[in-house]
Parts: sequence; C-alpha cells; structure tokens
Amino acid sequence: MLSFPLQHKLSWEICMPKKRRFLRDKNGKKVAVVLSIKEYEKLLDKAEELWAIRAYDEAKASGETPIPLEQALAEIRRNRK
Repeated sequence: MLSFPLQHKLSWEICMPKKRRFLRDKNGKKVAVVLSIKEYEKLLDKAEELWAIRAYDEAKASGETPIPLEQALAEIRRNRK
C-alpha cells in the first residue's frame, strides 16, 4: 500500500507481482523493470489519478477565484489568436 501526503489522502494498492522482474546491466545493476501490460496500465491509471488530485489541491491552495469551464476555454481561444 502506498500513501501520499495529499489533502485527500489517496491510498491505493498497486498490483505488483509477488516476484519482481528486473533487467540488469553487465555489472548486475538494475536498469529496468519488466511489467505486464495490465500492471503497466494500472500504474498509468493511478499516476493520472494522483496528477488530477495534486492539480486540484494546487488550484484550491492558490486562492484564485474559479471560473466556469466555458469561460476558461473562451479565454484560451482568444489568447491563441
């Protein structure tokens, strides 16, 4: 179980194989890990979830006044021109 210091205290388990598989260089130093596609996709999903929570926490802590999505998109479009 991994735990992160976030306001929302997200805790989750990563599906890890009981036996971890590594690739080693010629000196025996671990240089990569071998994951199944399923394990890799779960890690990506959890990383994206953490990114979203951190972005929310940063936005909340900024003290800025939120604006509706449509207004934000309109401002972005105007600034692109």
